[in-house]
Amino acid sequence: MKSTQFSMLIPLVLAALFSFSMAALPHENFLHCLSLRSNDSSSISRVIFTRRNSSYESILEARIHNLRFNSTDTPKPLVLVTPTLISHIQATVYCSRKHGLQTRTRSGGHDYEGLSFVARVPFVVIDLINFRSVDIDVENRVAWVQAGAILGELYYRIQENSRTLAFPGGVFYTIGLGGYISGGGFGLLFRKYGTAGDNVVDVQFIDVNGRVLDRESMGEDLFWAIRGGGGGSFGIVLSWKLRLVPVPANVTVFTVSRTLEQNATALIHRWQSVAPDLPDEVYPSVQLRAINSTQDGSRTVVASFVSMFLGSIDDLLPLMEQRFPELGLTRQDCTEMSWAESILFNNGIQNQPLEILLNRTYSNPIITPYYKIKSDYVKQPVSETGLNGLFSRLTEEVASSTVIILFAYGGIMNRIPENATPFPHRAGNLYKIFYNVGWLEDGEVEAERRIEWARRTYNYMSPFVSKSPREAYINYRDLDIGSNNIGYTSYGQASVWGHKYFKDNFDRLVQGNCGGGGSFGIVLAWKLNLVPVPATVTAFTVTRTLEQNATGEAAAPTIVVFVAYSGIMDRMRHRAGKKKITYTPKDTSIGLEGLIVT
Repeated sequence: MKSTQFSMLIPLVLAALFSFSMAALPHENFLHCLSLRSNDSSSISRVIFTRRNSSYESILEARIHNLRFNSTDTPKPLVLVTPTLISHIQATVYCSRKHGLQTRTRSGGHDYEGLSFVARVPFVVIDLINFRSVDIDVENRVAWVQAGAILGELYYRIQENSRTLAFPGGVFYTIGLGGYISGGGFGLLFRKYGTAGDNVVDVQFIDVNGRVLDRESMGEDLFWAIRGGGGGSFGIVLSWKLRLVPVPANVTVFTVSRTLEQNATALIHRWQSVAPDLPDEVYPSVQLRAINSTQDGSRTVVASFVSMFLGSIDDLLPLMEQRFPELGLTRQDCTEMSWAESILFNNGIQNQPLEILLNRTYSNPIITPYYKIKSDYVKQPVSETGLNGLFSRLTEEVASSTVIILFAYGGIMNRIPENATPFPHRAGNLYKIFYNVGWLEDGEVEAERRIEWARRTYNYMSPFVSKSPREAYINYRDLDIGSNNIGYTSYGQASVWGHKYFKDNFDRLVQGNCGGGGSFGIVLAWKLNLVPVPATVTAFTVTRTLEQNATGEAAAPTIVVFVAYSGIMDRMRHRAGKKKITYTPKDTSIGLEGLIVT
């Protein structure tokens, strides 16, 4: 992106949902700049890849998980940088700004709209594949994790050191920590411990000026913004310091599946009211997909009730019998395992060794090569009629590879204020809907068929989900709900998607209360409070020379203007006192100017 003074690191305010127009400068100048800015030009040359490099394509494609964004028409970066040193990132940020190239930062490559490695203007990708160390401190229950590590690497290193510690991260373990936590980080233990962003205690971060900051040096406003304000919105996270949380040595998991013919609709209708009120230790979800009916071969929907419980089978069974007897949970449905093993269970790969958590390229059986993601939040139970309308759409042939997951809310999420971080989806939600519309075949026609179904189904759900705004989860990026222009975008246009992702937190994010102008991005627009004034005001100027007994000393060629504070400023934090401004004068007289409101 390009402005008159500075470029933004990756999609502004909240997450790479747009791009600015910028003049395309030869990237050879950028490469030359890198060699000059690096302390060791030979080391940085080994981590730079242009389209002339034989490794360029394989490095770019290695972390493109949605093949929708790997076509011949997809814009490709002019340069890929895979830094091994912080100085490599600082040099890339500086040279990108100097030569008018937008910078995108890729952690795991799971951005659902490809925005961590795709732009509509000339751009550079910083791929953090080499920033992936994980250091576990069991005694203090913290971990330092670099942004290029995937969740699976964190989970594996935790279980290497302790069976009774965990981190409240996501189920899909190949997701990178950098972008995941930057979007808030909804995950497996969120009903007990909150989101991933709620459990960040410190950070190492590079701002748009190349400064390396931590929580203390960046200040609490910026620290607040980067824990849910969207991946790359304010700079580049190098590493997170995370709070590890206690879990039992064994947890309990279960899956109970029912088809429509086995009363699944009534069970889901009941689940909507039961699941959010279950104890914090339960993580309830329902997976919906279409299958061929065993009775006549026609299409039906199977609902899989999947849960993880921080406790034993003996504790879970009476709880479910009391709260949700309709499900008919039995001991045979349940299995006890470690928390780390429950990650494999929730990915449908429970028979694999834990070492698979280290496999960054593993293809989850739930995720197809091509997909479109949408999300919704439900605040009132959907009627059985409404559910049946959704199921009828799910049985259409075009939805054959679609999975819809309902994630129950409640627990501690009802007790954390929605402005604790930019992630606002807290109290008042029964559950979140994850629409994963997938397909196996390449081609524009196939993509349009599936995406049209996704949009049509999303429209159908409008009466049953949150309104004003219709909320969405920023990590389930969806450009259908709004995006910005390549050029100028007004606050009103940005608000269309901003309030859906962040609700009222959007206004705090765009106010830019995170440092000096240009430090963390480009302000698109300010939303200002207008204040009442009388129809007329009275202005005055009284001038006195030193000979006329003005107070103060003349010190030509400098003039000091004293601006009186007080009033409401004395009642606002850090603003009480007086302010003095110095500048070069045109003469040596002292003017006292004022504006009286009458």
